[in-house]
Amino acid sequence: MLRKIRITLAIVMFAAVSLLFLGAGWGATQYLVYAAKIQFLPALLALNYGVLAVLILLTLLLGRLYCSVICPLGVMQDIFGWAGKKTKKNRYNYSSEKKWLRYSVLVVFVICLIIGFAPITTLLAPYSAYGRIVNSLFRPLYDLLGNGLAAIESNYESYLFSSVELWMRSVTTFVVALLTLGLLGILAWRNGRTYCNTVCPVGTILSFFSRFSLLRVQMDKAKCKNCSLCERNCKASAINFKEGIVDYSRCVVCGDCIDKCKFDALHYGIAGSRKQTEGSPKRQAESVDEGRRAFVGGLAIATSTAVMAEAKIKVDGGLAVIEDKKAPKREVNPTPPGSVSVYHLSRHCTACQLCVSACPNNVLRPGTDPLRLMQPVMSFERGYCRPECTSCSQVCPTGAIRKISQEEKTGIHTGHAVWIEQNCIPVTNGDSCGACARHCPVWTIHMEKKEINGRTVEVPIVDTERCIGCGKCENLCPARPFSAIYIEGNVMHHIS
Repeated sequence: MLRKIRITLAIVMFAAVSLLFLGAGWGATQYLVYAAKIQFLPALLALNYGVLAVLILLTLLLGRLYCSVICPLGVMQDIFGWAGKKTKKNRYNYSSEKKWLRYSVLVVFVICLIIGFAPITTLLAPYSAYGRIVNSLFRPLYDLLGNGLAAIESNYESYLFSSVELWMRSVTTFVVALLTLGLLGILAWRNGRTYCNTVCPVGTILSFFSRFSLLRVQMDKAKCKNCSLCERNCKASAINFKEGIVDYSRCVVCGDCIDKCKFDALHYGIAGSRKQTEGSPKRQAESVDEGRRAFVGGLAIATSTAVMAEAKIKVDGGLAVIEDKKAPKREVNPTPPGSVSVYHLSRHCTACQLCVSACPNNVLRPGTDPLRLMQPVMSFERGYCRPECTSCSQVCPTGAIRKISQEEKTGIHTGHAVWIEQNCIPVTNGDSCGACARHCPVWTIHMEKKEINGRTVEVPIVDTERCIGCGKCENLCPARPFSAIYIEGNVMHHIS
């Protein structure tokens, strides 16, 4: 029963997070986003003390149930492990805890988190790793399926599905997601929860509390027949059947061992409610002392894709090929409205890509700055940041992009437009244009006549103090491949 309940809850949570990243909320995104906000690290970065208290209390009561039910990366590893057991049953063995590795990784992670060194924290964050996998690898497949269904149903004058453009948002993020999926898949296939119990910083933090959980998997040596099925089916390598030991710091309360035991020797219940032989008294004392030291130490420390892209030619009236735009080199990449500043975003963002997935305007993409690796930036080759859209701020679980209203967004200045004379069509061709001025939603651009290269032309003049940096002028500028006007980001956003 324990295993069935755990699997049911895990499927619900896994589906909720996956649908959120796939953009398949079907109108329920505002509810699905809570599946992201109750993840441990996002709650920690958002200073959501209520969620943190509940998760720690849950661990103290039930053990590391978070890792096998709530964490999507943990559930994904269980799926790989389940597939691995189809090829070879009883494949696991007990191994001692690699404390030096676990605590070294945690210390490095905490230090990087404090100083704001994003490359390490983004790579180690479990929820964010799963988000990058779904957004970079599975989302293009989902969108491709939707495009196929849209093409089919259009023949029957039905428009339930709509086609979307498939394009590579970031080669770096794609490669990182692919390598992460491959590495975790191999580890989980062969050894179960190796990543969770040796590398994952969230798992290590929760292990400090799970050592003292009220409810535990306990072994009754009087009934045990030393068949070793419990040990060989423990994906966390936490059961030593010979000595009757269960390592509660690594046990994720999956219930597999209880399900496999044929002699009723394993039970999940209140600690100490059943007799349990755990080796010599000396070993028991050493185990308790180690647990206490780890607990104290823990409290101190705790204080889309080119492969599936469609070949697509853009034409103007079927006569002339329109060259794709290229992103200009910016001194400061503009960050999403609500992110407050480049510094605030870098300190709180774990690069989970949920905001990128939620952006309906193709504006957000993972950045390539080594110090802010894969964190979202705005670029306007395929769209612009519509003043009425606040999707990214509604879904961010870490507080890196603060929740804002439509009214607040219209007064947030994320950047300012910069005019490039040598790219401007009136200057290069002598033709009149003015597209940037006509389309500016806040009327910060006007056309003025100037004498350039011996002729009088109308060129844009930008009021940088009033510009909000939405990028509509850059996106709709007809100059190719580089726009004649582009958005330079503001290091600190200001509000008018």
